[in-house]
Amino acid sequence: MKKNDILFIICFILLFLPFFISDSVFNFYDSFNKEHGMITSFVKFAILATLGESIGLRIRNGVYNKTGFGLIPRAIVWGFLGLTIKIAFAIFTVGTPKFLVYLGLTDAVHVMKDDFSALKLFVAFSVSTALNLTYAPVMMTLHKITDTHIMNNGGTVSGLFRKIKFGEIMSNLNWKVQWDFVFKKTIPFFWIPAHTITFLLPVQYQVLFAAVLGIALGILLATASLKSSN
Repeated sequence: MKKNDILFIICFILLFLPFFISDSVFNFYDSFNKEHGMITSFVKFAILATLGESIGLRIRNGVYNKTGFGLIPRAIVWGFLGLTIKIAFAIFTVGTPKFLVYLGLTDAVHVMKDDFSALKLFVAFSVSTALNLTYAPVMMTLHKITDTHIMNNGGTVSGLFRKIKFGEIMSNLNWKVQWDFVFKKTIPFFWIPAHTITFLLPVQYQVLFAAVLGIALGILLATASLKSSN
């Protein structure tokens, strides 16, 4: 284990430790999150999803950051993607149960507040499936486009705000990797099960679990990016 790995682990522990050892810190965060959910979503994904990408870079190149990688621009992009994720969660957690009621499952809306049951599991699975089959592919593709844009502009903050050449980037994307790995493997085998668990958890634990998934998301998409460059 290198010195950078030890330093990374120490920083990681220091980032999460206050939430486990201090009730006041956790309660403040929980209260702030309830009142300012969009702000905390931006911050959470800016930090944690970027952290996941940094880990992915370490796996491939042995470093957590390098020239042109664009750690700060990636964090900015992830912050805004975090806002869309928050919006998607709000829409699908309300809309999917209502659609199930329309299909005849009259208790679908209220069951999520009850104790665990087969119906609650089914509703959580339905929300996760609807979310990941419609919103997730669009978000993942947008992330890949912005990721490419950042790399094409040297990983600079100023480069991030240059005009994104959507058509050119999309035409050159490795769609085989995007489909075979990102869509066909991670969505059904990881994201749908993972978000099913998310929607089963009590609200106070969903934030922590979402944070862990934010790291996993960064790692998975970074891995896909590394595959496409081979």
